Amino acid sequence: MVQGKTKGLQAKASSSQARHAAKAAAAPKKGRRHEPPKKPALVKQASVRKALKAKVTKSIEQQMVSAASAGKLTIMKNAAPEPYVR
Repeated sequence: MVQGKTKGLQAKASSSQARHAAKAAAAPKKGRRHEPPKKPALVKQASVRKALKAKVTKSIEQQMVSAASAGKLTIMKNAAPEPYVR
C-alpha cells in the first residue's frame, strides 16, 4: 500500500484554485452595484416593475413567435398556437 502523500493532481489543483481565488478577489466586479430596497413602498414598486417587465417580455416573445409562424421570419420554429378550425 502507498504510504504518505501522493504526488500529482492534488497539489496542482489546490495551487490553481488559490491563484484563481486571489485573482478574483483582487479585481472588483464590473457593472452597477445593486442593493435591494428596504422601504415597504420601494419593495412593492420593485415587485410591480419586475412583474411588468416579465409581461412585456412575454408579449414581445409571443409576437415574435406569431410573426415567425406566419412566414415573415424564418429564424424561429412554428410555435404559435394554431387557430381553431371547425
